Amino acid sequence: MWLKYGVSQDNALVSIEDVPSGKTLLTCVYCGEGLTAKKGKVKEHHFAHTEETCRPVANRIANREIPSLPLYDNFNIQLSGKELEELKVFWQNYGVRNEGIFIKPSLRLVLSKLLTLNSQGFYEFTDLGKIPVGGLPLALFDEVQEPLLLDKLLQLEGIAERARLINSRHLIERVADLRIYRAQLKSILERSLYFLEIKTGRKTLHKIGVTKRPIEERINEVQRDLATYFKQFEIQVIDTWKHRGNVELYFKHRYKKSNYKIGTLTEYFKLKDIESVYSDLRQMKPKVLSQAELDVLEQRVF
Repeated sequence: MWLKYGVSQDNALVSIEDVPSGKTLLTCVYCGEGLTAKKGKVKEHHFAHTEETCRPVANRIANREIPSLPLYDNFNIQLSGKELEELKVFWQNYGVRNEGIFIKPSLRLVLSKLLTLNSQGFYEFTDLGKIPVGGLPLALFDEVQEPLLLDKLLQLEGIAERARLINSRHLIERVADLRIYRAQLKSILERSLYFLEIKTGRKTLHKIGVTKRPIEERINEVQRDLATYFKQFEIQVIDTWKHRGNVELYFKHRYKKSNYKIGTLTEYFKLKDIESVYSDLRQMKPKVLSQAELDVLEQRVF
């Protein structure tokens, strides 16, 4: 949990991914002090205060309270290692075959709504419970995640509005939380998901990714990357999905066993049952933006 956005001189939020490593002209959204971009190989890329870290950021990092998108880049749903392993065992022994679980699970798995008791007296996986084990189809993942994304937006808007109405001393922090969350939500909404097939002669590989540029520009970059490793190859665009930047990381999680690393390139897959993967992707319905999402994209801010 790190600070990943700084404020530019024109009061826009700038992502850590859009700046080079080192001292920046950006300031902290919570306190207004200067920031340094930390982009090493050990920790996640993030901003640190150039001087002393302000208390709002320090407290949020310590308590893991910097706003983040639900089910975007962490699919363990705050389970402990032991609980996650228990869920995986249940999936391997029962969930894969869609069989009821007759062994009483840990209370946390039930209270977190990952497992539920069915009418026959057996426990079974909920849609939410299938996410940590990568068992939920992409279309259903959308249906689970999207309401959570908008509910959290509404919650943060309500907190900020209440802070403004009572002129709370925490108003700046509440508005900063909302701005950071809206920036993250905007980032995934303005990106299209794409799925490519790459034939190298002996191998057929696939690539998942997101872009907010025309797909042709992204393919040119992919071609330059692959030219380092292959003399001949062909790239075909299988499909693209507008406003589906939320799905990329779950796809990688769901199909991680098929991940195929090419040198330093990590977004490629060698898929055994490609037809089932195509079906999984193509069952996603075209994204229809809600008014709240349109407001985020058009930067109608608090």
